[in-house]
Amino acid sequence: MRAEWLSRAGRGELLLVLGGWAVGAEPFRHLETVADVLVLSDYRALDWRDAVTAGYDRVTLVAYSFGVAAAGAVLAQLTRQPAQLHAVCGSPFPCDARRGIAPGVLRATAAGLSEASLARFARRAGAPVPAPDIAALRDELRAVAARPPAPVPSFDRITLARRDRIFAPEALTLAWADQADRLRWTETGHNPFAGWRHWTEALA
Repeated sequence: MRAEWLSRAGRGELLLVLGGWAVGAEPFRHLETVADVLVLSDYRALDWRDAVTAGYDRVTLVAYSFGVAAAGAVLAQLTRQPAQLHAVCGSPFPCDARRGIAPGVLRATAAGLSEASLARFARRAGAPVPAPDIAALRDELRAVAARPPAPVPSFDRITLARRDRIFAPEALTLAWADQADRLRWTETGHNPFAGWRHWTEALA
């Protein structure tokens, strides 16, 4: 996994963000906050080793897109457990015909991955893809597709988008049936962060 600090000023609160495939930290760079912000991405292996959370008074975990499926593995490695868990526009079952993205679609995406197809993905996702490493992104898709589902954490808030073109809203409704009382729907596409200015809006 890859880690990137967006803000590291030694504050008392840490926002630990699990980003989406290909877009990394890009959807979050513009968001203002009084917390430190660390973004994890690249889910070829769920091998991040926590060496930071113990130094904070409060940790909030935000899992976005493919980061939702990685949340269980990351939580198991944290020294300080989060005070809140938020899921945004993702499924705990990322490679699933009913509750995520159909396995055939993921396989075809990986097989045909190119700069042109990534540009199309960026438009559908509503977020830029920075300096793509095609081979690494292909391997990541295949790793996510091959990984068995992990235990699903209990989230405090689950934000989904009615115009999501990456995860179908119908699939996400099924994926979160057991936590339906925590759902919040937005009238956006796959990247609702684009319409927010401050992390407090994302965490409301």
